[in-house]
Order: sequence, then structure tokens, then C-alpha cells
Amino acid sequence: MVAVRWYLRFNLSYRDIEELLVERGIEVDHVTVYRWVQRFIPLLADAARFARHSPGDRWFVDETYVKVNGVWRYVYRAIDQYGQVIDVLVSARRDAAAARRFFRRALVTLKVTPTEVVTDAAAVYPGVLDELIPSAWHHVEQYANNPVEADHGRLKHRLRSMRGLRTDKTAQIIIAGHAFVQNLRRRHYELAIDAPLTRRIAAGFTELAHAI
Repeated sequence: MVAVRWYLRFNLSYRDIEELLVERGIEVDHVTVYRWVQRFIPLLADAARFARHSPGDRWFVDETYVKVNGVWRYVYRAIDQYGQVIDVLVSARRDAAAARRFFRRALVTLKVTPTEVVTDAAAVYPGVLDELIPSAWHHVEQYANNPVEADHGRLKHRLRSMRGLRTDKTAQIIIAGHAFVQNLRRRHYELAIDAPLTRRIAAGFTELAHAI
């Protein structure tokens, strides 16, 4: 579990973690670390969902780009007014079907309906929002979406040190795991609530380890 936490929290590659574990007397191959990350990230996020705070009612939605096996992919991301990452979705296309899938995932998983959704001026959003969240005010205005655009930078910074994402599935798991740790660090879970910032993620992972 320590290896998974290090990988999500710090700008380390699988080989970096292999070396750190060897220094601590744990002989493990970097491929094994990769398998741990792929296996345990979804389990940790699922175990933590009952402790997650309900997101706010103002959602900022935007797409960014990542390379997966040398091909550009779109990453749909949303945060609320408190900085909680709502959800993430890796998609081969930037179209109405992808936007619809993103919003449906978030609405079903969180069971919260926003009163305002802020997006860029992409033409697909009005129809999808009218279909799925007709009661929400759709806000499109220059600079209004800056919070989520700035938040993309944290994800890009983490991905920069990796030696590439090989599949869409791998990318989805890693990017969702990054969002989970970001939310945990920002106290969007009822986990490690009394721990100081420098111990919050470690304490949260310890609590979750007993649940999986």
C-alpha cells in the first residue's frame, strides 16, 4: 500500500519506487509496482466513497489532453466551487457522446445535481446539459472556467514524470487515482480529519487499508 501511495502522491516512476523499496529491504520489480497501482487504486477509491463529502452545487467542467501510447486523448474533468474533483473520464473523442457519458457517471455516482455548470463554449454542452440537467444554469463566459483549467496543471505536473500511459484503461485508473489523492489531501473525505497536512494521505491510506 505504501508503494501505491508514493506513486499517487509524488512525482515518481515505477522504477523510482522499486529503488526506494529495495533501499528498505523489499525486493520488488517495477512491473509488480505497476500491477499494485492498477489493482489497488479502484479498491481504495471505492472503499472511500462512503466517507466522501457531497460536492458543491457549482461545477466547473473542462477537457484537457494527455498522450496514451503516443495518441492524444481527451480527459474530461470537473471540480466544484470548493476545489473537490467531481469526476474524470478519459475519452478518444470530444463529442456529445463523451460529454454525456461524463455527466451521467458523475450524476449516478455522486447522486448530486448541480444548480450551475460552468463550461467553455464547446457546442456539445448545451444539448447534453438540457438533456441531463435541465434545471441547472449553464454558464459560459470568458475566464469563468479558470478554476478547472488551473486545476488541470496539477494533473499535468504529475503525468510529466511518468514514462507514458500505455492504454486508455491505465490512463483512466491513474488519473482517477490522482483525483482521489488530491481530494483526500484537501479534506474532501471524512478520513484522517485530525491529521496534519504532511500526514493526512498516509493516515487516510492506513484507514482505508483496513476496509479492503
